[in-house]
Amino acid sequence: MISVLLAEDEHLIRGALAALLSYEEDIDVIAQAGDGREAVELALEHRPDVAVLDLLMPCADGIAVTEALSAKLPDCRCLIVTSHGLPGYLKRALAVGAVGFSSKTLSASDLAAIIRTLYQGNRYIEPSLAADAISIGDSPLTPRETDLLSLAADGAPIADIAERAVLTPGTVRNYLSSATTKLGLSNRHEAIREARAHGWI
Repeated sequence: MISVLLAEDEHLIRGALAALLSYEEDIDVIAQAGDGREAVELALEHRPDVAVLDLLMPCADGIAVTEALSAKLPDCRCLIVTSHGLPGYLKRALAVGAVGFSSKTLSASDLAAIIRTLYQGNRYIEPSLAADAISIGDSPLTPRETDLLSLAADGAPIADIAERAVLTPGTVRNYLSSATTKLGLSNRHEAIREARAHGWI
């Protein structure tokens, strides 16, 4: 029996997935989480074989949950499902240990087949998402530039970003300016939009 954790913040979708997977004789949904923090807690408590994680959830997204489980529960195979199949998300997910990545358009029977594939030690990346990731190339931004663009994404002033990042305001300006220049744009707001559009932040 393959034990599965479902993490999805929309209760109706999560319940429907659990109900559909219950018809599979070899799959047992042992825990359901409504946000990223709960997903990590339940995974550590129940130790599932496979974690099916929504990409965008409150408290911690699917990528952050995958990173935590890769460190704390390395035998758990993480599948990220998303309606935001941007190339940058796929690359970040794989970098932190995800072994599966799919859009939410898949059927319940396809999801069950993917869960079995991951449980058997294989990977599954939706072909169209993989092709997009290859064609778009890697992010030109450094990890620090990416982090600071993320911190700036909610419109916070430089002083607040500097405090959160434990940097001087001048250093923050330099990083944001560098990111903007690399992306060939005129200001950090445009840089944030561009980075979001590619899934880099």
